[in-house]
Amino acid sequence: MRTEAIDPPGVAWLRVSPRYVTVRMAGWALANFIAVAVLSVPLLLVLNGVWRWPPLWAAAALPAAALLAALWRLVLIPRQVRAIGYAEREDDLLIRRGIFFQRVLVVPYGRMQYVDIGAGPVERGLGLCTLKLHTASAGTGAQIPGLPAGEGARLREQLSARGEARLAGL
Repeated sequence: MRTEAIDPPGVAWLRVSPRYVTVRMAGWALANFIAVAVLSVPLLLVLNGVWRWPPLWAAAALPAAALLAALWRLVLIPRQVRAIGYAEREDDLLIRRGIFFQRVLVVPYGRMQYVDIGAGPVERGLGLCTLKLHTASAGTGAQIPGLPAGEGARLREQLSARGEARLAGL
């Protein structure tokens, strides 16, 4: 179900690179390996007879539940990446994300203070970057992850130029 609030008419959304799925899965794997390992400690202590409490079923249920939740997040990652999009309009930049809880952020070019590009080790290895927009509002948090490096550089220059032009007009 689409609404005009989330999908304004006449907007052509540009999507991030499908390689961003790999970046998200690498983060997912690391975080969930650590979480399941830590949550498995009580199970190991119960199995080795070091602890008598919790009962075996409770000690096994905790890492099992964490593993099921992790697998559910793994299934959602490709769809979440496909839901990320951005659109350059004449006066502002639209950024959308979300599957269940969709969000569209509108950043007027005249409100941009600076544009930042960052890339972690996995992103760099895949030729991707994350573009961050900084505005006068500290809580904006506008960013577009998973951009190909060339597109990120182009977008940074384009947004900087548009921001300076709008600020000069104030």
